[in-house]
Amino acid sequence: MEPRFLLHTKDNYDSLSQNSEFNFAKSHALRLFQANAIYTFIPKNACSSLRVSLALQNGLIESIEDFNWIHSNNHTFSASLADIACADYTFVVLRCPYRRLASAFLDKLVNRDIDAWLLHNELQRKISIEDLTFSKFVELVQDKEIRESNIHWRKQSDFLIYKRYDDYFSLEKFSTCVTTVRDKISLKLIDARELTKHGSDQFESLDMKQDFSKVSAFDLLVLKSQGKLPHVKSLYTNNLKRLVTKTYQDDLDLYISHFGKEKLLFNPTDWQSA
Repeated sequence: MEPRFLLHTKDNYDSLSQNSEFNFAKSHALRLFQANAIYTFIPKNACSSLRVSLALQNGLIESIEDFNWIHSNNHTFSASLADIACADYTFVVLRCPYRRLASAFLDKLVNRDIDAWLLHNELQRKISIEDLTFSKFVELVQDKEIRESNIHWRKQSDFLIYKRYDDYFSLEKFSTCVTTVRDKISLKLIDARELTKHGSDQFESLDMKQDFSKVSAFDLLVLKSQGKLPHVKSLYTNNLKRLVTKTYQDDLDLYISHFGKEKLLFNPTDWQSA
């Protein structure tokens, strides 16, 4: 068996136990026991559906009604170094970076989830969460410390443990993941969106021609309470497209290398001159 080469190691000669980049990625490498498979868990990339499915397959919960178990057990299935090196199958789900960042804002910040208050503290409580806009949020994540302070808007590339996975799946074409992992490792994927209420498909999408980039989180929450949600494109001005393209260029390159540009919300080549 050919070795599985790992990321975050060869350029860091410190003890592996002190290698923060490696250990961050390692903690998000989750093991499917019977299949001896590794799934890299990236938040906002169908992670609830996948973690519920792993918990069921690994025998820790008996039905999807127990789905809330996963929220206190993000790292229960984190793999050992030997597990990672000797896995029979590895896979990861990637997402369009433009969509992922917008989703993090509309879900975690607009809903005033715990992640919103963690950001509030990270900013020394100088910015009101209710007044936060998507435009301001994009400005904030230009700061590396802010960007890396939360797994929901941290770069997807930071989570990867392998130089090469057996399969890369796109969230924008998730049906391919469903059938492939079923056929290769007998993993039945459960759609957890109805359970977590995170999916944007539960809301009426508003006219994408409107500009919602500077609408406050509070006003967006009012819209959500009415069953409405801005179209994701309406959160982006041209300047915000440029900023996100620049900030998440690594993720865009990663996504394009496996899936091309067709499923991206915007064509990054239009905004790379920023």
